[in-house]
Amino acid sequence: MERYPFTYDPSQPFISQVSEWVADVFYDILPEAGFEVRDEQIYMAFQLERAFAEKQTIFAEAGVGTGKTLAYLLYAICYARYTRKPAIIACANESLIEQLVKPEGDIAKLAQHLNLSIDARLGKSPDQYVCLRKLDEARYQPEEGEAFAQIYVELPSFVHTHEALQSFYPYGDRSTYPDLDDEQWAKINWDTFQDCFACEKQHRCGQTLSRNHYRQSAELIICSHDFYMEHVWTYEARKRGGQLPLLPNHSSVIFDEGHLLEPAAQKALTYKLNHTVFEDIITRLLKGEIRESLAVAVEEAIAQSEELFTRLDEESKAVVGSNRKEIHFHPEVLQAIHRFTGLVDWIEEELALESGLYTLDEFQLRIVGEHLEMMQLALQLFQDPDHVISWMTEEVTGPTLIVMPKMVQEVLRERVFSQNMPIIFSSATLSVDGSFQFVADSLGIEKYLSFSVPSPYHYEEQMQVFVPTLTGGDIFAEKMSAAIQQISKTEGRALLLFTSMEEMKQFKQAIVSYPECAHLQFFYEGDQEISHLISSFQNDEHSSLCAVSLWEGLDIPGPSLSNVLIWSLPFPPNDPVFTAKRKGAESAFDEVDLPYMLLRLRQGIGRLIRSSEDRGIVTICSEELHHNEKLRQHVKNIFPQGVEWNELHPNLRP
Repeated sequence: MERYPFTYDPSQPFISQVSEWVADVFYDILPEAGFEVRDEQIYMAFQLERAFAEKQTIFAEAGVGTGKTLAYLLYAICYARYTRKPAIIACANESLIEQLVKPEGDIAKLAQHLNLSIDARLGKSPDQYVCLRKLDEARYQPEEGEAFAQIYVELPSFVHTHEALQSFYPYGDRSTYPDLDDEQWAKINWDTFQDCFACEKQHRCGQTLSRNHYRQSAELIICSHDFYMEHVWTYEARKRGGQLPLLPNHSSVIFDEGHLLEPAAQKALTYKLNHTVFEDIITRLLKGEIRESLAVAVEEAIAQSEELFTRLDEESKAVVGSNRKEIHFHPEVLQAIHRFTGLVDWIEEELALESGLYTLDEFQLRIVGEHLEMMQLALQLFQDPDHVISWMTEEVTGPTLIVMPKMVQEVLRERVFSQNMPIIFSSATLSVDGSFQFVADSLGIEKYLSFSVPSPYHYEEQMQVFVPTLTGGDIFAEKMSAAIQQISKTEGRALLLFTSMEEMKQFKQAIVSYPECAHLQFFYEGDQEISHLISSFQNDEHSSLCAVSLWEGLDIPGPSLSNVLIWSLPFPPNDPVFTAKRKGAESAFDEVDLPYMLLRLRQGIGRLIRSSEDRGIVTICSEELHHNEKLRQHVKNIFPQGVEWNELHPNLRP
């Protein structure tokens, strides 16, 4: 196979030669295969040339239908071959990954029409794989144990053997089990509290085998934002522990739907503390021959840990629209944290003495030591409450404290954007009112290139917008009435976007009492694996899909998606992360809430028109739009020019 898809002249700059080939692809090769010549796509391609030539960060904002994926793939593949290091394509979520690599996706199109052999491999997040230890426990549960037992039986035969692996293959990822809902999957998938080092099955684990597979890619590794940021956050620790980083050295990074990178960075930079996990790990020390002082320290720490997490759970309250619970840190809670920190200090001192006696298993000692070090780093953040964000969540293992440094920008600036390589942010929504500063500031990016190109579609002919008149009485009933009218108008074919699971569940409970929709099929996020749900929605033309996380990336051209209904304006929730952001802003609404909402709303609206033949309606249900003229104007301004609003009067039940 030729190294490059063009004749390479070593005496000439490489990237300029790539650009000449890209021009041939977009002007000649793809049009001969039936593709449209799109000026916006070609403009984007030549903007990317500078980012790759100068190894710079670039915000590439390109409207729906531009073909931005094809543009960045051509450069990434060639540059990977030139540097002999793969490019990383980091997508916002797992469903976007599936869309990129599906048989009819953009990578397959390039391979087919350009006669290219493209080595693209998936690097899925660890929580997308079955944990053999959790599955082994779950199959004995009284209620759902039988279903989990069947999954256990159907594992590859090499999982259950003890001989050296002669042949093996990756297995056990989330898409293999589409009929499990999210709660069932959480009982058997990997989570951050799993101690893989101590697992005797780690070398037969689907996650491990998958990692070995994707690391061999010569051209493209496709992963999620979460996974890339976990790679960044764990890079140094894994090297210190003698492990390979999660991702190999790479030539470039493309952040698809790049406006969503900040929450992924925040998620990766968090510490999770949980009493059950702490007790499980620390009691390993009691199985060896240890001095009495260490045993006393361990027992006191376990008792204090249980008291601390019970108190934290009691002092936390749920936040509407979020799975994060806000903690009230009155003096007694802070004192409990400091007491527990002191006990962990005591154990670490005792372990330092114990390690010299060689009475404990060295491997177990290292595991315990690493866990205690992580806990101390997290708890020490409470010494300076102005630089920490924390909240409680409910995990399978019980109440869990999440601790996150407030400023992720410094870490990103040092470990990502200081790297001398091209970094591409690709999205239809990267700017707010024509400026990229909101996204750049949130990520700590000081120097960057940027450009915007509009969508080639004729929205004024393809899209209608409806805004229901909500009187302020029973808002939920009015929204339901408007939704029924619009869903009936398109006979299903609707994507309903909610801002929280609570909103969606309320709709799910209410819709069964509306006979007008009894003949229509509704799919709900969380009931099955997400890519399976999307496929079912696309293939059942008169169905409707209700979702919380599909504001971005869903790509369903054709009549199956002819109706997008926005249940509420997608303002950020009042959870601890956004509360901290608001406190640090001069004008919380203008600097935090409004830009976030407008970016997300633009993405939601963008799910409707995915081809030049598409037609459809958008409905925005919002009481605020009727009494806040400034907000109404902001929302109007994000729609393409020429698209007019239509008032909709819900037909309420008598």
